[in-house]
Formats: sequence, structure tokens, C-alpha cells
Amino acid sequence: MNRFTVTDLPLAGLKLVERRRFGDSRGFLARLFCAEELAATGWLQPIAQINHTFTTWRGTVRGMHFQRPPHAEAKLVTCLQGEVWDVAVDLRAGSPTFLHWHAERLSADNARALLIPEGFAHGFQTLTNGAALLYCHSAAYAPGAEGGLHPQDERLGIAWPLEIRELSVRDAMHPMVEGAFEGVAL
Repeated sequence: MNRFTVTDLPLAGLKLVERRRFGDSRGFLARLFCAEELAATGWLQPIAQINHTFTTWRGTVRGMHFQRPPHAEAKLVTCLQGEVWDVAVDLRAGSPTFLHWHAERLSADNARALLIPEGFAHGFQTLTNGAALLYCHSAAYAPGAEGGLHPQDERLGIAWPLEIRELSVRDAMHPMVEGAFEGVAL
């Protein structure tokens, strides 16, 4: 029995994963990850790292982060508390959707996750106070491979649903996309 419904999104490789919840009067059980079922989506690597973030204030933006090869990573992003507007930007060199973005609402209530392939930048905006996310990564964090783009870059044109209340100094210092930026070669 499949525990997930997986939907292809407009950017090739980007997937919406909806979890089946099995519940009764005590609550529910939902599988967060299943290598066997997610292999059909292209997730073929073991989970190398799991991260948990908590963001205090509604309107906060985190992102847009990515890792360059050979440490490029796929991510499976799940909201455990509150609600976020989760964004992925295609940075794959030569992709027909290069620099296009797609966003999904992820919440503790809707049992959705975003499966983000290698070669994408990722970020989110909290739609509620007290939002917690869980990330499964296909590669461990490698500081030397880290990259980021400014979340308010006009060239990306991300339409954040709320006024940005808070942005870290690190994220505010990410560069704008310049004409010479050719993307991430995988």
C-alpha cells in the first residue's frame, strides 16, 4: 500500500509529496520517508543528514540556499508545526526552466512535503508564528560548496505572500543573480 501520493510540479524533477495519515481517536501515524516508495521519484540516495528548523515569527524568510557539486543535494522538506510558503528555484545550467520558481504551502495540517532535486535553491517564508520544518538531505552539509541567492532578487521575482518581517544577515548578503550566472552544472 502506497503511503504517498506524488505529483509532478511545473519544474522538472520537483515533486509534491502528500502523505497518507492513518488515525483514530488517539491521533494519527504518517510515514515521513520511505526509500522504497520515494525511489520512483528519483530519490535514490540514502539520507545523509536530517535537520530541524524552528522559526519564531510570521513573515520571516530563510533562503535561498543550495550546494554545488560534488555536494549537490536533494531535499525532502516537511512542515511539522505551523505553516510555510516553501519555494524552490531551478538553478540547473541549461534547464528550460532556469531561474523559474515554484512554491507550495506546507503545514502541519496538510501532510505535504516538497521533494527538491539537486540543482535547486530552496527557501521559505513562515505564514504563522512558530513554524518548524524537518529536512531530509541526500548529502551532508559542505561549507565550501554552499551557495545562496538573495530572496528579494528582482530577476528571480519570487512573490513572497507576506511582507518580509525578518531576514538573517547571512541571507541578506546572498548575491543577486548577475548576467554571468550560468547556474549549477550537475
